[in-house]
Amino acid sequence: PNAMIGKPPPQIGSFKNSQKPQPPPQKPAPHDHMNNKQRAGLVVKGRELNRNQRKDSEGFSESPDLEFEYADTDKWAAELSGQTLLEFPTSVGACDTCNKAVRVQSLRIRVKDKKWTEVDITVQRAHAMRLLDGLEVTARERRLKVARSILYMAQGTFGECNSEMEVQYWMRYNIFLLLEVGTFNALVELLNMEIDNSAACSSAVRKPAISLADSTDLRVLLNIMYLIVETVRQEGEADRPEWKAVRDTFKIELGSLLYNNELFSVMLFGMVTKFCSGHAPHFPMKKVLLLLWKTVLFTLGGFEELQDLKTRKRDRLGLPPLPEDSIKVIRNMRAASPPASASDLIEQQQKRARREHKVSVLTSNSRKSYDRQPYKESPLCDKIYASLSGGGGGGVTRPLEHCIPQYSERDERVAVLKRQSWALKVREKDIENFLESSRSKFIGYTLGSDTDTVVGLPRPIHESIKTLKQHKYTSVAEVQIKREDEYLKSPLSGGEEEVEQVPDEILYQGMLPSLPQYMIALLKILLAAAPTSKAKTDSINILADVLPEEMPTTVLQSMKLGVDVNRHKEIIVKAISAVLLLLLKHFKLNHVYQFEYMAQHLVFANCIPLILKFFNQNIMSYITAKNSISVLDYPSCVVHELPELTAESLEAGDNNQFCWRNLFSCINLLRILNKLTKWKHSRTMMLVVFKSAPILKRALKVKQAMMQLYVLKLLKVQTKYLGRQWRKSNMKTMSAIYQKVRHRLNDDWAYGNDLDARPWDFQAEECALRANIERFNSRRYDCSKSNPDFTPVDNCLQSVLGQRVDLSEDFQMNYDLWLEREVFSKPICWEELLQ
Repeated sequence: PNAMIGKPPPQIGSFKNSQKPQPPPQKPAPHDHMNNKQRAGLVVKGRELNRNQRKDSEGFSESPDLEFEYADTDKWAAELSGQTLLEFPTSVGACDTCNKAVRVQSLRIRVKDKKWTEVDITVQRAHAMRLLDGLEVTARERRLKVARSILYMAQGTFGECNSEMEVQYWMRYNIFLLLEVGTFNALVELLNMEIDNSAACSSAVRKPAISLADSTDLRVLLNIMYLIVETVRQEGEADRPEWKAVRDTFKIELGSLLYNNELFSVMLFGMVTKFCSGHAPHFPMKKVLLLLWKTVLFTLGGFEELQDLKTRKRDRLGLPPLPEDSIKVIRNMRAASPPASASDLIEQQQKRARREHKVSVLTSNSRKSYDRQPYKESPLCDKIYASLSGGGGGGVTRPLEHCIPQYSERDERVAVLKRQSWALKVREKDIENFLESSRSKFIGYTLGSDTDTVVGLPRPIHESIKTLKQHKYTSVAEVQIKREDEYLKSPLSGGEEEVEQVPDEILYQGMLPSLPQYMIALLKILLAAAPTSKAKTDSINILADVLPEEMPTTVLQSMKLGVDVNRHKEIIVKAISAVLLLLLKHFKLNHVYQFEYMAQHLVFANCIPLILKFFNQNIMSYITAKNSISVLDYPSCVVHELPELTAESLEAGDNNQFCWRNLFSCINLLRILNKLTKWKHSRTMMLVVFKSAPILKRALKVKQAMMQLYVLKLLKVQTKYLGRQWRKSNMKTMSAIYQKVRHRLNDDWAYGNDLDARPWDFQAEECALRANIERFNSRRYDCSKSNPDFTPVDNCLQSVLGQRVDLSEDFQMNYDLWLEREVFSKPICWEELLQ
């Protein structure tokens, strides 16, 4: 697990010479006293015993499947605790009794000595309006005090609640109340002021060590905004009818231009790039990334919304409906058994040698009696036939086909349907390649992209083409690429393209000027948060919003801080992986070249080796990590009395089988890697060059169907480049690919034929893609670089002569000289001019 990327993986065949399995000593007893039935029964029992031993050695029964359900986010309570755990002592004072009393008392004074949960709605609204007015005062300390009061409201006025359910109810109630009076827009303005606060940025740059105290104001604002976005985004069962209208309005506002004619998501992206450039090292990146993730998720939509958008878009383009729902198919899949490790393979080879020796001894003695009767069945087959026919059948000779199970055509078809979870897919390019090779073989000429003419081809080729066309799948991206080619070929007759201003399009337009910087910044933070990264002096500090002013002095405080640091990094990885995956999927659905632009910049920023470096660890330890303290989760930490924390309780962690956020992050990163490398041979070769096969194979130890599926997809695309020896040594992985991954007709991924005869120019492939992307961006978004040949020209004589031309003073003074030099002194051939 600690091997660096690029180091060649250990070859399993190298163990053969170092440790050869020694055969067991020969036993003289050949079991001559047994008859044929007993001898056959012993062989069957021996095979079953060896099969059970082989199951244990290959890891079939190591661990149960992980009961993980992949979704957009974790449960609402878990997402809230991920934002607020271990931060109450520095944010609102929930764990400090004095601060808690002050907060509650200050709120009671303003609501006329009554509890917040007891006053009328009009009094609550008036109090929220007073708090909103307090955000506009010029005094910084007073403004921060009002922001803390708003944060206390957004956290459910926990000082007056007695249970967690009560806190969650008042959270939703107060947040919708704050949203109705316009608190979010005021918070956006305050956040923009804090971003542009040059004094705070310069002070943080000069400090040798940055702590929580440097980002107090920012964390209060970001906490409130995160609670508002996350709470409004998820619909509750007990929500009021008027809250739905508030949610829809807020979603539209959040996806449109807010402050300074800028998207809120673009503002948060700007904070990320400013932090990575070193100009604002005090920005709390975990909170910024969490808020960015939930904003993108809320405005663009999650995975189920994406499926609905894809269905509607295919319907508008006149394409057939989707063959299946990918999410439902994956949820019904079961995890495959993990492949055996090197030590298991050695033990398996030794057991196989012993088993083969025992079976050879038994069969050599029993073969003597069967050699004299070449067509006689074994006693076991006689017993089966006798039980089926109702007779004794001990030594009765039967035809050999009675022992072979007979399957009907219907049973075979049902078995095939049970094995295949995915519908078959064929691309238009696959049909063209098949027809081109068939015409070259049988006729001797090709017809280019013609897929309808089958004259001169044999009858079986006709049937093959018919089968291919039955499973033909046309994606939205293929239609978009064809339309873009038509716009470039005929820019005048093609007409104006109507670009629908959906949230995806608005976000892409806002991100386009600085999208490469955004991708580099996100990958820098992901690299710093990866568990395999080593601390370097030139790396960015992502712990600015987790380290206290005074470092811990006791062992318990150090353990608590260590848990929080690890949890802090895990949350950052979760947020970045989710943001990248959402943007890639939405941009690909909106327009394929938007997706390709973002994907290419991720590849140029070394995203592929970064993800492989992330997985180059003990992935089971990462998924089962217990970097959480359940007693400090919100809202249980503000309702119940906190028990005394000990070293044992910190080491124990929670009782969950796995860590949800870590498994979620791993699946997201694998999906990103699949999207970057799909149908891209140059990027597939990057997987081969960086020795990704052993890294990905170790990830198969996680018994979760969705994660294994995306690992197997990555292994499938590079299998043909790994060589015959690798395929021979990893037949269990090959079988899992056949069982789990979608089959594509005419795909020889498992054989690797004619690889030397297909030299791929990888650099030319990326350059051609980049040229298409630049043409798309310049045509649709860059009005200043339009082609001057396509600009309209005024050819009307009256309008040209009627235009007013301003002449300079020098020209007016020397007008007579100009006429003499340019007009009168030059001869004019009027006949040629008329012609």
